[in-house]
Amino acid sequence: MDRNLALNLARVTEAAALGAAKYMGRGDKNIADQAAVDGMRKMFDTINIDGVVVIGEGEMDEAPMLYIGEKIGRGGEADLAVDIAVDPLDGTVLIAKGLPNAIAVVAIAPRGHLLNAPDMYMDKIAVGPKAKGVVDLNAPIQENLKNVAKALNKNITDLTVIMLDRERHEGMVAACREVGARIKLFQDGDVAAAIATCFDHTGIDIMIGIGGAPEGVIAAAALKCLGGEFQGKLVAYTEEEKARCIQMGVDVNKVYGLDDLVKGNEAFFAATGISDGDLLKGVTYYGNNMARTHSVVMRAETGTIRFIEAIHRLDSKPEYAK
Repeated sequence: MDRNLALNLARVTEAAALGAAKYMGRGDKNIADQAAVDGMRKMFDTINIDGVVVIGEGEMDEAPMLYIGEKIGRGGEADLAVDIAVDPLDGTVLIAKGLPNAIAVVAIAPRGHLLNAPDMYMDKIAVGPKAKGVVDLNAPIQENLKNVAKALNKNITDLTVIMLDRERHEGMVAACREVGARIKLFQDGDVAAAIATCFDHTGIDIMIGIGGAPEGVIAAAALKCLGGEFQGKLVAYTEEEKARCIQMGVDVNKVYGLDDLVKGNEAFFAATGISDGDLLKGVTYYGNNMARTHSVVMRAETGTIRFIEAIHRLDSKPEYAK
């Protein structure tokens, strides 16, 4: 795929972040999410791709924009046919409460290369490049932690595990404590948590736990670019969810690896910080109606990772100047 697509994807996530950031701490996650969706959707209209949303805001009757199956991009005859996975605001509760690690994310791969995951839960494990090949989602947590610690040349007491702060994870928390690992709990937005395992400066060594399946596909695209490892297994709590999986052709008993979730090696991933986080700085507003964004763009084919800091003159972008 055209390497110049990477910068355009950064513009897409920047637009979402600038839309949502105005609502940080205002207590309304829905209006922040809608602002992110609006910004992202408008920017996609300017890109020369023939895109189909495979991971989005929901089904057509649930979301007016960026719904699953929606065609986006200019869609010219010569434009590249791609799958698109979006989360305009990963961390809606975070932005509503003014908490860290809210981001806008998008992943793109050639048509048919991203798993069309149902909107349900997924059991996940993610590690960075140094621990690639030593984890197994079906193995006991303690075994995975010992293997990761060995791969990273760390004492297990120095290992940091990150997971969503949910009641369903009480057993996982107990298992981590049993072997003496450090635990970092977070409230929302597990795409950022998975990516954090690939950067030494975050201090995060492994992510485990049950979160959203669509977010799992997006995180997998990022980790493919970063050289890490991601495994996921769908969690069907109801017969309706099992039937949905059968309808979509996905297997609830299968552990999906990176090559199942993101086929080939031509994926792109982009993210822009909305609130300050472990990986990206959030949107900052300056005088004279200007704002700064901090983004990361990745390309799986080359392994290139670019951090982009941009200054935006909002007077020339009236949709963000409110």
